[in-house]
Amino acid sequence: MTANYLLLMLGLLLLFASGKFLVESAVSIASTFRIPTMIIGLTVVAFGTSAPELLVSLQAALNGYPEIAVGNVVGSNISNILLVLAITAIIFPIAVPAITLKRDWTIMMIVSCIFFLFTLNGELVLWEGLLLLLLLTLYIFNSIRLSKRNHPEANGKNGRMKPSMPWVSLLILVASVAGLALGADLLVNKAALIAEALGISKRVISISMVAVGTSIPELATSVIAALKKQTGISLGNIIGSNLMNILSVLGITGVITPISIEKTLIYFDIPWMLGTGFFLLILIVIPSRFILNRWKGIIMVLVYLLYLYLIF
Repeated sequence: MTANYLLLMLGLLLLFASGKFLVESAVSIASTFRIPTMIIGLTVVAFGTSAPELLVSLQAALNGYPEIAVGNVVGSNISNILLVLAITAIIFPIAVPAITLKRDWTIMMIVSCIFFLFTLNGELVLWEGLLLLLLLTLYIFNSIRLSKRNHPEANGKNGRMKPSMPWVSLLILVASVAGLALGADLLVNKAALIAEALGISKRVISISMVAVGTSIPELATSVIAALKKQTGISLGNIIGSNLMNILSVLGITGVITPISIEKTLIYFDIPWMLGTGFFLLILIVIPSRFILNRWKGIIMVLVYLLYLYLIF
């Protein structure tokens, strides 16, 4: 049993390290070919930070653990807001731009509601996965269009980015993908064994332990930003991650293999995910408008602990 826990931790470590090097090497390669920074951020970095969730969900679906495949995404989206964003707000209050709330939060909730509607028949199938990927493509192109309009200087060179030798970056990229695959395999299989040994469902393990583990990149990014008092990027990072989790992770997984979804996820966990999004809106606008301060962060952590209590 101890060995399973150690291997699970090794899987988490591999996911975190491989995801980090994947982003850095991909950005370096993109910079070598003079791809604008704006496009790198919206594609390479966004996909890179969602790579742990993608590999875990895909591995789980292919191994016959659909509860882990979907639970990982739903749990990550909940913990991103109630844990990652909350910890960031506790470290340093977050000022929320009105445009972020009006545009990005709205898109996140629309996508979340579409995902909920897709799950009502108990499975995510090929055409639904394709539609999610289509929405992802539209979201990326719209983001690029808006960025070009608001920041025309971003259309040029990559600024001060210094690309390394392409073959070195390519080797790191390949090694990172291999590390992600191995980490996902360890995490999924050991989580399933631990759940079986403890007599709890794979859904509970995936929506708590696995979900928090795959959210470590977002947590690290947000905490570092908070310590530097640059919390403006935190909410955008979380909303972008939640969008990517649904559109890319479940989209790609759904295209490759159909995913069956158990009723508890449909009627309890996914509504919690939706409720978490609306709860975030309430905290942002009431009573101090467009500020997530420390006491609001503490409330969010307490709500997350309540959720964990209810699922266990």
